[in-house]
Amino acid sequence: MKLNYEFKHFQELSTSEFHDIIAVRLKTFVVEQNCSYLDLDGKDKKCYHSICRDGKGNIVATARILPAGLSYPEVSIGRVVIDENLRGGGLGHELMNHCIHFIHAEFGMVPIRISAQKHLERFYNGHLFFSTGKEYLEDGIPHVEMLYTPIN
Repeated sequence: MKLNYEFKHFQELSTSEFHDIIAVRLKTFVVEQNCSYLDLDGKDKKCYHSICRDGKGNIVATARILPAGLSYPEVSIGRVVIDENLRGGGLGHELMNHCIHFIHAEFGMVPIRISAQKHLERFYNGHLFFSTGKEYLEDGIPHVEMLYTPIN
């Protein structure tokens, strides 16, 4: 499947694009994971958004890049979502690679912090994110704080 990736700051997103990003996130985090939480936390307006489209132009994966100081002292990646019909084929790894490369291009070779669902810890280890030792429940789901430290 041919996929197209792009990164846009919130101010560059059309209302249709932002709607479709939120729809993908809500489908996964609220409906699929049966978790009531406030997705629109006010941070999206200050973020870059990774948009992955299929050949028909549909958003099938997304993530947001948060500048340093917004959630953590470091730049962070959050709201990583892959359409459930496309999971298991490597799209998540592709998305993370694109996000890390974007961060390096935009912010330099900086550390990146994430809050990951605990069951995805090995997935993120594959991208050189390692636990900081901080584990917690977020919206009833076990999470782990992880840090990527670039090798200069």
